[in-house]
Amino acid sequence: MTSKRVFLLDDHEVVREGIRAVLDAEPDLEVVGEWDTARGAADAILDASPDVAVLDVRLPDGSGIEVLREVRQQNPEIKGLVLTGFQDDKALFAAVVAGASGFVQKQIAIDTLVSSVRLVASGHSMIDPAVVLRLAERNQPAAQEAPGLADLTPTERRVLVLVARGMTNRQIGDELSLAEKTVKNHVTSILSKLRVTRRTQAALLAAKLGVA
Repeated sequence: MTSKRVFLLDDHEVVREGIRAVLDAEPDLEVVGEWDTARGAADAILDASPDVAVLDVRLPDGSGIEVLREVRQQNPEIKGLVLTGFQDDKALFAAVVAGASGFVQKQIAIDTLVSSVRLVASGHSMIDPAVVLRLAERNQPAAQEAPGLADLTPTERRVLVLVARGMTNRQIGDELSLAEKTVKNHVTSILSKLRVTRRTQAALLAAKLGVA
């Protein structure tokens, strides 16, 4: 069994060592690096090439969310699980825009943290598109059309609306009488045209632009 590689970014050594101890005790998880500041973190993560980076929101010299944005711009295969010590809708909103796959509070139980790392490392999203839509409506006014939106075909626009509602490819296919593979191809095209890498980012953009 191949272990999932994890990188830790947190300015508190006790927190990093605690998470490392928990994750390294799991046979399918391996911590391959850690860092304590925003400066230099993106380069360190890219060099380590983990499956998932676990990043604290607040760092002494910046934000783990901005680090994640920089990392995913250069290597979108690296997933992001953002940790926070407080409930913050604006941080969640920013994390989604940056391409995070998960957003959890540090107070969660150990087994929940482990399962969250596993899910994100395996390519799953822990962020509910419905929550994304509510955040977009609350925090962002309608925006002007983004580059790429005008390039969407009528069918792609309909697919985007349903993606923004949190529907799966199979559900979208049933709704639009399309094969699931065809829907998958449409979603891939939509993400490319909108210059995003995750469905949640597309859903967020759709809400901001009033498409959804």
